[in-house]
Amino acid sequence: MSVEVVTFGCRLNAAESEVIRREAARAGFADTVVINTCAVTAEAVRQARQAIRALRRRRPQAKIVVTGCAAQTEPQTFAAMAETDCVLGNGEKLTAAGWAKAHAAFDIAGSVKTIVNDIMAVRDTAPHLIEAFPGRARAFVQVQNGCDHRCTFCIIPFGRGNSRSVPIGAVVDDVRRLVANGYSEIVFTGVDLTSYGADLPGAPKLGALVKQILKHVPELQRLRLSSIDSVEVDRELLNAIAVEPQLMPHLHLSLQSGDDLILKRMKRRHDRAQAIALCRTLRQLRPDIVFGADLIAGFPTESADMFRRSLDLVDECNLTYLHVFPFSPRPGTPAARMPQLEPAIVKERARRLREHGQLALRRYLDREVGAQRRVLAESSHAGRTEQFTAVKLAVAAEPGSIVECTMAGHDGRQLLAA
Repeated sequence: MSVEVVTFGCRLNAAESEVIRREAARAGFADTVVINTCAVTAEAVRQARQAIRALRRRRPQAKIVVTGCAAQTEPQTFAAMAETDCVLGNGEKLTAAGWAKAHAAFDIAGSVKTIVNDIMAVRDTAPHLIEAFPGRARAFVQVQNGCDHRCTFCIIPFGRGNSRSVPIGAVVDDVRRLVANGYSEIVFTGVDLTSYGADLPGAPKLGALVKQILKHVPELQRLRLSSIDSVEVDRELLNAIAVEPQLMPHLHLSLQSGDDLILKRMKRRHDRAQAIALCRTLRQLRPDIVFGADLIAGFPTESADMFRRSLDLVDECNLTYLHVFPFSPRPGTPAARMPQLEPAIVKERARRLREHGQLALRRYLDREVGAQRRVLAESSHAGRTEQFTAVKLAVAAEPGSIVECTMAGHDGRQLLAA
């Protein structure tokens, strides 16, 4: 049997899973399941461990290799599991040498093999030259990895290392090849996407990358950005959003809280007023733009009034898609040592924030009824608009194609095409 990859977490992990599948197969792995883990919350780690146990019951003879951010930050957790055959670090999972070393380790008798090196020693990010993403209508291109910031709640820099970027020329080549292979939409991924280019000669910013892609690959129909940090948005990116129709009118913002004191305790680099001002500016530049956002509920020391400011931020920024995280203390982070809220309070605030987000989504869906939208078909009867709104298609479409649809209604979660 071939290599199977089970992916947890972000779009960057999804892109990297294709590299993992290829490199593991090239190294000679067969009848192997690779778990590409996420470390963003304790729940993500728990889910990975649960999946490993379930896989061992279902595939008793298969090799199980655990990699990803959680494998990098707490390799001992996965090495201690009887179901695990090998733990491979984030720095090794994308290289031929890393998988060759892992394959050789299986020939050595002994206990679980752990191949996890210092991620902070990694200094560059090479283009991965992925030809296709089986089963996906859009293609992901990793343009950046790692993070130089140290938010007090976040373990990810210790799983990904410091920020490093893929040169513009290599990204152009990657996008051009994927478009030639039939992909109408490309998604740029990274850990801290708006820090792109700081480590490259001339320090080009994300806006410059976007403009170069659209200039040199004019046949690309849709370019989408994954999560961005609002304080790092540069002038060229603002201009691209205003004038480039191929750049999708949808941005996912890393906001985290609507309260200034909590933002300081998180060690974020923006305040509430800056977040609101950015959304106002972007909407003036691109009236049809839609925002998603990450928000944390129940951060240590968060009072009821502080939480209310996060609820209010949803309306003041006119957010449409919320990704709500109940605060989860990650060992080794400063926030884990701060005074914690009662779990029941954290859970309740996360529920209220999600409900508020559902109301915001419903209001947006109401406004979309009657609109004509270009929908990228993800399957024969489902797709996404340029604003990333889910659509149920009335007429079957070829996955990967872009179809014009009039929105006849919605069910509270997705638009219904006529």
